[in-house]
Amino acid sequence: MLLRCFRHFCQEYVIKCKAAVAWEAKKPLSIEIVEVAPPKAHEVRIKITATGVCGTDAYGLSGADPRFKYPIIFGHEGAGIVESVGEGVTVVKPGDKVIPLYVSQCHECENCLNPNTNICTKIRATQQQGLMPDMTSRFTCKGKQVFHFLGCSTFAEYTVCADISVAKIDDNAPLDKVCLIGCAIPTGYGAAINTAEVKPGSTCAVFGLGGVGLSAVMGCKAAGASQIFGIDINKEKFNKAKELGATACLHPQDYDKPISEVLIELTNGGVHNAIECTGNTDVMNSAVQCCRPGWGKAVIIGLAYPGKTLSVIPYKILLGCTITGSMFGGWKSADSVPKLVSDYMMRKLKVDEFISCTLPISKVNEAFDMMHKGNSVRTVLIF
Repeated sequence: MLLRCFRHFCQEYVIKCKAAVAWEAKKPLSIEIVEVAPPKAHEVRIKITATGVCGTDAYGLSGADPRFKYPIIFGHEGAGIVESVGEGVTVVKPGDKVIPLYVSQCHECENCLNPNTNICTKIRATQQQGLMPDMTSRFTCKGKQVFHFLGCSTFAEYTVCADISVAKIDDNAPLDKVCLIGCAIPTGYGAAINTAEVKPGSTCAVFGLGGVGLSAVMGCKAAGASQIFGIDINKEKFNKAKELGATACLHPQDYDKPISEVLIELTNGGVHNAIECTGNTDVMNSAVQCCRPGWGKAVIIGLAYPGKTLSVIPYKILLGCTITGSMFGGWKSADSVPKLVSDYMMRKLKVDEFISCTLPISKVNEAFDMMHKGNSVRTVLIF
């Protein structure tokens, strides 16, 4: 009886906590005290303990995408502990360690039931509007509604997610490490293993050696690729890329010809798999062009700005080159994230190596600056 009363109290209690709020685009985030409403039916309120800072957060803050409304709480690469749950929640309970999922998995929609995609459609429409499934927000600050980001908003000490956007993980998992399994590592690693389907002995090129690109390098190595080329305009990233499996690293400006031609020459015809992780459409084109005719596959991960288009020579497609995209590495999120965390716990998956530094949430703007300058692979913010 006491336990039921306590749970009921938690479900009705508004929490005040710290959050990094973006009041408008292209402006520094502001540390504020926000109110976090209790979870409604099929919702989970989570105490976030750690969160990574991702390029997608920077994309949202750029103001380039009109879908993102302000004020908003960014962050989608976090981990925490369930504080309370709404009516009908059965997948987690208070006290569970969890990772919020920016790609949900309802196990019911046509996409979830199809093995060919991991893009759940059940709450995608409201999620893209910065709202919970009932078209409202759980955040307020200074009397104003604050929008959610990708159904996660992990730059808040407490957040509310749909229950289909939460994965229960190992109770012993260190949250300040496995938070990266909320985005960067599964995205790149899965793009190599699941989407590109890298084969043993194959040749691969990874464009962009940030957290996602380095994860793709790691995935190519795990799949048994014989040659893994890491391409970036920041040579300071090359040592880390080689540590994670790159056999060679290339700086495009070191050559007097397009990097795609360089790769074609180095591989005697082109790579079997090219994975693009920058969001730059010129780089995407290079990834396509360096693919081997007949069965080369280019996987696009990077998020291009609205209005940008990809220009491809049709003959390349006619010869058999495949171009495809990858979201969250093709993983069925709720099913796969706990397994990836277990792989990390058993030292089958590297995570610690991606963390450049750990900072308090109050230094969130410094974390963005380091990311933009290429001074960190991943910065983890803690509350």
